[in-house]
Amino acid sequence: MRRLHGFTLIELLVAISIMALMAVLSWRGLDGISRSQIQLQQRSDDVQALQVTLGQWGADLDALAEQPNTPSLDWDGRALRILRHSSAGAGAGLHVVAWARRSIDGAGQWLRWQSPELRTRGELDLAWQKAQLWAQTPSDDDRQREVRTVALESWQVFYYRGNAWTNPLSSAGAPDAATPGAGAAPGVAADVKTTPDGVRLVLNLSSGQALSGTLTRDWVRPVLGGGP
Repeated sequence: MRRLHGFTLIELLVAISIMALMAVLSWRGLDGISRSQIQLQQRSDDVQALQVTLGQWGADLDALAEQPNTPSLDWDGRALRILRHSSAGAGAGLHVVAWARRSIDGAGQWLRWQSPELRTRGELDLAWQKAQLWAQTPSDDDRQREVRTVALESWQVFYYRGNAWTNPLSSAGAPDAATPGAGAAPGVAADVKTTPDGVRLVLNLSSGQALSGTLTRDWVRPVLGGGP
């Protein structure tokens, strides 16, 4: 009878080595696919967060409210304060909204703060001042009302007045000192006539994320151009 022979030790070692190599290559391929999916998901999340943030920025400006002896906008180089109507609809009160950049855990973050609904002049004046203080030295209570949006290196705001974009902090972009409004409350020292026809937002997004570099967004008052 013919004697049956099994695999030799060398043959077994060669087979095991080939299977181990195939397993390593397969794992590296799966790991690469997994990393690509994570990066794509991160990029998608960053893009969506930026879109939502800019949408909220536009919504705040679209809802600008005008009150006697109270500015609708104020940019001091650190924070932009906005007086806006409540999103609850007609008959609702007002809100003071502020946008500012602050370093959190060593990284710059663009933040949004919103006051409770305001129905009296005293509440409005207090919220207007608190919005400015929040951008400088926020209290624990103020931090509860802020929302982190996107990572940000720096930002700037420009106003459109007199058919030109100007820096609100420069003499050319500052309100006219002769404009009425001397009776404004402390912290509220401008007239509604100084509200610009447009606002330009320039964001320098932080590096190391899905979206980086400089982004410019222009907003124009809805009443311009013959609209309702």
